[in-house]
Amino acid sequence: MTYSISLDLMQPDYGFQAQDAYGNTVRLDTNPEMGGQNYGVRPMQSLLIAMGGCSGIDVVSILKKQRQEIDSFHMEITGEREQDKEPALWIKAHIVFTLKGKIEPEKADRAAQLSIEKYCSVAETLRRAGCQITYETHIVKD
Repeated sequence: MTYSISLDLMQPDYGFQAQDAYGNTVRLDTNPEMGGQNYGVRPMQSLLIAMGGCSGIDVVSILKKQRQEIDSFHMEITGEREQDKEPALWIKAHIVFTLKGKIEPEKADRAAQLSIEKYCSVAETLRRAGCQITYETHIVKD
């Protein structure tokens, strides 16, 4: 399957806006030390965001199929990149899933495991590039 993404320079010097085939947009920029204006997300951070979105969709879908009631969903992702290398790849990422609702903890754990280890294409892309991905789940009861 082929996908098309377009990018346009929107802010001097490095502020880009990307658009997918459906008209959805994402703003990208570099850090101010490199001349960026904080116009958007750093491209490497967008990889972690993409993994979060991919995995979040998986986890919610799996839990809904198991008739778990999700009142809220929050995810925090931390990452570590290679030092003193160019390009500097992600070498570690840790995801904390925090869910609220009537959710059995073992089902949340299994949903996270299935997502990160089997279904999430972004996680697999990062893993194949050498990134170690870990995760944990927390359930907040009503």
